[in-house]
Formats: sequence, C-alpha cells, structure tokens
Amino acid sequence: MNEVVEAICKEAQLQNGYINEPAETIYFGGGTPSLMNEEQLNYIIQSIRNSFEITEDAEITLETNPDDINESSLEIWKRAGINRLSIGVQSFFEEDLLWMNRAHNAQQAIQSIELAQQKGFYNLTIDLIYGTPGLTDEHWIQNIDRAIALNIPHISCYALTVEEGTALHHKIKKGELRNTDNEHQSKHFEILMSKLKQAGYVHYEISNFAKEGFESKHNSSYWKSKPYVGLGPSAHSYNGTSRQWNIANNAMYVQSMKTNTIPFDIEILTDDQQLNETIMIALRTANGLSLDIIEQKFSAKVATELSKKAAKYIQQNLMENKNNSLVLTEKGKFLADGIAADLFV
Repeated sequence: MNEVVEAICKEAQLQNGYINEPAETIYFGGGTPSLMNEEQLNYIIQSIRNSFEITEDAEITLETNPDDINESSLEIWKRAGINRLSIGVQSFFEEDLLWMNRAHNAQQAIQSIELAQQKGFYNLTIDLIYGTPGLTDEHWIQNIDRAIALNIPHISCYALTVEEGTALHHKIKKGELRNTDNEHQSKHFEILMSKLKQAGYVHYEISNFAKEGFESKHNSSYWKSKPYVGLGPSAHSYNGTSRQWNIANNAMYVQSMKTNTIPFDIEILTDDQQLNETIMIALRTANGLSLDIIEQKFSAKVATELSKKAAKYIQQNLMENKNNSLVLTEKGKFLADGIAADLFV
C-alpha cells in the first residue's frame, strides 16, 4: 500500500498542470481508501494541496464500507480534513447483504451511520441497491424508510445490473440464481421517487436524491462537464476535449511511476462525441439539457435539430421544455438512456 500511495503522490506532482482552475472537490474512491492509515491519508492530501490549488471550502469525500467505520477511523478522517463520507450500505436487510456477498451485516450498516453522525459527519451519503431478484416491494420500502429515519441527507440508488464475466452472471447462467426483471426494477424506481419526494429530497440526478444544500459537488461537476484529474490505477481524467485513463494494473502503475512516467491511454473527443456526452449527462439531471448552452457550445443548427428530435417525446409526456431546456418527466426518467441515445448525433 505504501508503494501505491507514493506513486499517487508522484502522479499528483506530474499532473499539476492538467487543470487550470481551483479544484472544488477531492474524492477518495475506487476501492477501499478507508483502509489507509492516518499517515498515508495525510500524505496524499498534502501532496494534492502542494500540486493543485484547492478552494478553502472544498468538499472532501471518502468512500468507506460500514465494517471499516469505528471511533478511531472517524477521528483520523476528521483530522485529515475529510468532510463528507460515502458509505456503501446497499441494504439494511441481512439476506440482501449475504446475496450481494457484502462483508458487513445490517446492524453494522445502521451503527456505522449513527457513529459517523455522533462524530460530526453530518454530510453523509449512502448507496442502496434495488431490483435484486429477492428484494420484495415491502423490504425496498423499509430500506428507504430506514434511510429517511436515519436523517441521511444524500442517497444514491442504483438498479442492480448483471455484468458479463462476473460471478453473479455465471450463477444466473447456470440457473443457481434468478435474473433481474425490468418490471420489478421499474416498480422499485417508482416507489423510490415517490417516497423520497414526500420526505423532502430533491431528485437532482437519475440515481441521486438530496436534501437542499446536500447535493454532491463532486458528482455535479461531472454532470456539468467540468474538467477533472484522476490519480491512481484506473483513474480517469477529462479536460473538455480529451479523456485519459491510467493502467488498471497496480504493480505496473507503481513500476511506471518510479520512472516518472504516467501509464495512460488517451482519447481525443470529436465534436460529435462531445455533443453526445453533453446530451447523455445533462438529460440525467433535474435541470435537463439547455438548448441555449448547446447553441453556445456547438451551433444554432444543432440546437434546432435537437428540439425537433425531442418533439415526439414532449408529445408522449416523456419530456418537457422548461425555459428552453429539455427535461425528462418522471415517466421519461425510466427511459432516460434510450431517449438520450435517440437524440445522439
């Protein structure tokens, strides 16, 4: 771990010219950053601050699992300047956690949240997964109710997807486990939107719900196509015209960084790719796709074409035009990916 930390700090130095504006967020994700000790965490944060301009009120998030949260770890994170925690809860039911092969149990999930709040971490987000074959409507409602009762200000909810080549995919193929069902998932999404709206959460992105003022600054910057730099194995960076990603192999990453070489691949984005990404990302948000921004960034012709393509979805009540922005209705949110793909160049 020390070698990986050292390599990440070296990469921070080498990447210091990648973004030309102050960074408003730092996000520790992509694995189990909560396993770092205090020295390692402080070393990375200090290296980032030495290499980049960080705003005074920066949102600094750390991803963690409930089983990694205790009084000592929370105190370490607090001292390091972490001011937001993302906790991978997934479910408050034992059978779901076992099915998903999670290391924590339901009691740990609840205790980790309560302990974090006691230690002053009020800016919390949790992940919940819906649409698993064994998750009943009743249990899904109870999962949402539990999150609301725990006064969690930000909730990210994802439908279970089965990726090819995973252990889950193999078990479903062999008939050992039931496959996911679109109708089942759609019903859970509908329940989710309804209950969180009643509880005062803003549905500001397809998978994300927040109480006012607790929207994720970090994720919001992705949806606004802001430039970002990623450090570490598999990390992605984006500067508006190109995207690059580091090698996924830890050992090869570390070895390469010892020679001051960042091992990455790069893709230069065409105008069409940039437009399609703008469409896809913006449609996922509550603000929708601004035709004024499309006109500024691309052309009036592109904005007009998009408006024409969107007309059928407006007629079907899947989309509406709000102040010259194309915004999905609740009904349209179920079909977000398909609608976005149809609007692509």
